[in-house]
Amino acid sequence: MVGRRGRKIAVAGAGYVGLAMATLLSVDHDVDLVDIVPSKVAAINERRSPIADREIERCFAEDVSGGMKLRLNATTDDALAYEGADIVIIATPTDYDPDTNSFNTSSVEAAIDSVRAVNEGAWIVIKSTIPVGYTQSLRETRGDARLLFSPEFLREGQALYDNLHPSRIVVGADLADDSALAFAREFADLLEEGSLEDRVQKLVCGSTEAEAIKLFANTFLALRISYFNELDTYAAARGLDTAQIIEGVCLDPRIGMHYNNPSFGYGGYCLPKDTKQLLANYSNVPQELISAIVAANDTRKSFIADDVMSRITEDREPLVGIYRLTMKANSDNFRQSSIQGVMDCLRSKGVDMLIYEPALAERSFLGDEVTHDLSDFKQRSTLILANRISDDLRDIEGKVYTRDIFGRD
Repeated sequence: MVGRRGRKIAVAGAGYVGLAMATLLSVDHDVDLVDIVPSKVAAINERRSPIADREIERCFAEDVSGGMKLRLNATTDDALAYEGADIVIIATPTDYDPDTNSFNTSSVEAAIDSVRAVNEGAWIVIKSTIPVGYTQSLRETRGDARLLFSPEFLREGQALYDNLHPSRIVVGADLADDSALAFAREFADLLEEGSLEDRVQKLVCGSTEAEAIKLFANTFLALRISYFNELDTYAAARGLDTAQIIEGVCLDPRIGMHYNNPSFGYGGYCLPKDTKQLLANYSNVPQELISAIVAANDTRKSFIADDVMSRITEDREPLVGIYRLTMKANSDNFRQSSIQGVMDCLRSKGVDMLIYEPALAERSFLGDEVTHDLSDFKQRSTLILANRISDDLRDIEGKVYTRDIFGRD
């Protein structure tokens, strides 16, 4: 399509989604990345990634060495970034608020206000996760036809890789608006051009359907995690071999040998909040399964805590070691990590814990000691909990409690 190259694009939010999107598009377009944290802005302009993402770090290193030229500038000045932009991508955080039973979308609305204060004509593409029906509601209440929604399907620590090798590209628009439909197709092509794939499955649909796609996709992933976790709970309670059962079940090609490794529960940026938001969107709609998925995660964490307690009852003053607060390997995200739910259960039982977390500068976390000394951590801990096994722990495997069967996420 004419005019896709050399666009002026602004991205609001320098988290996993925003930074990955800005890096991807800055190969071919001028991109201004806006964030309210000056230290993150400075790091990006110095080509130091403020998040743990190997592909972003590689691109930044190549930019510094001259092997790649990124047309990327980070700033805290939103007006400067938004003025004159053809496209503004909003990737600000939308945490789930249990009081309102919905995502807190105030950062999205604030970003839209900032854009429209200086730029009435830009197309705004929301990448933040939002409730079903949100974009259409904004278009109607604000009288703003240039609002679209495009869900992201990224993994922590591999956000740019997943943008370079997308499983699919979905863009939601007002299907009754020819201009919005044309731009939606153009934006989908823009993302495909930035990828390393020759051809990517693309879907342009209604914005409300696109919002539902995001929540239902992540809830299915949470369902799959919960299913294999409950399989593991059953096997552990009955003294059975979890690995053998999973292998036999997954030999069915309709099920497949993927995304089947037991854990302490699902967690991270997306799955906990997306499942709760989808459940809230089911208000006045009959359902049983969605609420069961949300409840199953808490049940799993309680089982893990009880199983741990059964293993330390003989010790007079047990000190349970927590190996990493992060959700996954190669991630720096502590938010909603499943091991923290297990820790809450253990804390309620009066268990003392020692945390090994080199990515945490503080020396305590919710009242528990944090250490950066791995040797001291391994020596002092009575039992060590690890959501995912690590080579760091191979020499003390007898001390390690994990439900990691296959050694992968």
